[in-house]
Amino acid sequence: MSTSSFLSRLDDLQQRLMAENRALEDDRRNRNAETGSPSPRRPRMLGSGSGEGSFPVSSASSRSSSAPSSGRRRPTNMQMHFDGPSRSLSRVQPDSAEIDQKIEEIMKQSGILTLNKQKIRTEITDLESQGELGHGTCGQVVRMLHKPSGMLMAVKQMRRSGNREENKRIIMDLDVVIKSHDCPYIVQCVGTFITRSEVWICMELMSTCLDKLLKRTGQAIPEKVLGKMAVAIVKALHYLKERHGVIHRDVKPSNMLLDAKGTVKLCDFGISGRLVDSKAKTRSAGCAAYMAPERIDPPDPTRPDYDIRADVWSLGISLVELATGEFPYKNCRTDFEVLTKVLQEEPPQLSREFSDDLRSFVKDCLTKDYKRRPKYKRLLDHPFIKQSEAEQVDMAAWFQDVSRLMEMGRST
Repeated sequence: MSTSSFLSRLDDLQQRLMAENRALEDDRRNRNAETGSPSPRRPRMLGSGSGEGSFPVSSASSRSSSAPSSGRRRPTNMQMHFDGPSRSLSRVQPDSAEIDQKIEEIMKQSGILTLNKQKIRTEITDLESQGELGHGTCGQVVRMLHKPSGMLMAVKQMRRSGNREENKRIIMDLDVVIKSHDCPYIVQCVGTFITRSEVWICMELMSTCLDKLLKRTGQAIPEKVLGKMAVAIVKALHYLKERHGVIHRDVKPSNMLLDAKGTVKLCDFGISGRLVDSKAKTRSAGCAAYMAPERIDPPDPTRPDYDIRADVWSLGISLVELATGEFPYKNCRTDFEVLTKVLQEEPPQLSREFSDDLRSFVKDCLTKDYKRRPKYKRLLDHPFIKQSEAEQVDMAAWFQDVSRLMEMGRST
């Protein structure tokens, strides 16, 4: 491919990224205009007459932005969405009747929360908002108090609309998080509330996400702690692939949650995709800053399929960022510049201040030729993962220390 052709394709991709980003911002402004403020809404529950109640949403981490959040090390916020060989913004979605049918099935469990292993029928008025936590790919996230039990939870609030793409994301997020109740490395759903206009997913409340942790502490993650985090994320991704045939497609620090015990869990499945013959056939989506080379520029444009090794690349970029405290593609002001570096430069590597095992693991994840890049089974057998599993690390004590730093960062 000629240099002019290559730059032309990247420029075209950047224009579509910008258009998608504007569309997301317009949609958010429209939602806020409808409610008068960006605060949690009080929708009417089905069958509840005229009664209304407040029920927030939260996932202690996510944002709708695609590029990394911190301006200190990353380019602008753009979400990547494109289709097939032409990479157009066409929205070929499943029939809306199918989406409605799936929502109706989930709706049977609406209003039932599982707290302390007990199922509790709950009214929206039993929930009290305690402030917004952030935004995910599908909606805003709020901290909520279940007043009868005194338990806190995170609730993701998503709007049902005539946009089939958004409704598809809602269904995907619901489906994955509900089915993943048996995985300790994925954020747990404690219940749902579904109205004719909105869907709320109630989840366990985590303390923060790794992106915010980096931003507020200004420090990299110690290697032994990072090892435990890597084990959790690889196992979460492996579980999604083996048990549910799902590829995450948006692996990044902002979708890695952390609780007070130092437990790391994966979240935000709105743009996850189903695998067909182990390959993603659906429209590409995700964060440009963490996107694998084969997703940016497919080797065979007539067959732009990709598999879970695209998420392995995203994991590698995330680990470099967490290990060093800096996004590896530095001094990029736009996603266009990041995409160009991903395709034209050698993959990022860790310096010799890190162990040989960690450096080898990252190098494997960031193998540019996806056919040579390992899948999860090989990663789980890597010495870095094996050693990290066996390592005794007091994650809770470490988190207490960084929590103090985060509080200091918040107050300055």
